[in-house]
Amino acid sequence: MSYLALKHLHVTCAALSGSLFLLRGFWMLRQSPALQRRWVRVVPHVIDTLLLASALIMVFWSGQYPFVQNWLTAKVIALLAYIGLGTIALKRGKTKTVRVTAFISALLVFAYIAGVAVTRQATIVG
Repeated sequence: MSYLALKHLHVTCAALSGSLFLLRGFWMLRQSPALQRRWVRVVPHVIDTLLLASALIMVFWSGQYPFVQNWLTAKVIALLAYIGLGTIALKRGKTKTVRVTAFISALLVFAYIAGVAVTRQATIVG
């Protein structure tokens, strides 16, 4: 597989991951039983695993590493924040207000990650 094909896989998985998170967030807001469907609990993990695997391979192939490249460090730190916020939004938030706040915050962090990926700049000024 070429680097370009791997990058396309990574971007596709990122788009799918973000889209599924958005869908699950809307279902959370509506208290939909769809959140309990088996595929909803399995497919995002498969996509996120492919996303992470493709990222790690690209890191090694390109020789650009987190904690060496500022923009990759920013993505890793933001990814950890996104995972934590997403978990609160979809599972661990005690109240609807907490879940909604975490959901919106996770979407903002996801947008930040995408912006950093596109610009390769750790700080994005709008």
